[in-house]
Amino acid sequence: MRLHALRGAITVDANDRDQILDATEELMHELLERNALQPADIVNCIFTMTEDLNAEFPAVAARRMGFDRVPLLCVREIDVPGALPRVIRVLVQYQRDGAHEAQHVYLREAKALRADLSSAQ
Repeated sequence: MRLHALRGAITVDANDRDQILDATEELMHELLERNALQPADIVNCIFTMTEDLNAEFPAVAARRMGFDRVPLLCVREIDVPGALPRVIRVLVQYQRDGAHEAQHVYLREAKALRADLSSAQ
């Protein structure tokens, strides 16, 4: 077993609590499915949100999905002029055998953030 990391991102249409929670759940479900992971495999998750989002913590959605024993952290993404707005990002660290290859997930408008990763689409 070794430590792996994967990235993901998703956008929302508005700074709305339900949209943030629904989008975070969608992103986390897709990350788990594509990487054949369960919450018990996860070491920790770091969520970021752009400056224009503050209606809810993405970690609330992860807790509702069973990440109750996983350390979760929510932080603010740096405000870069011209950057894509209303983005929720996550960095997930998890245990898996050495042969595993992370399948990153970028959904909705966030696909533009990593068009170079075929696994992210």
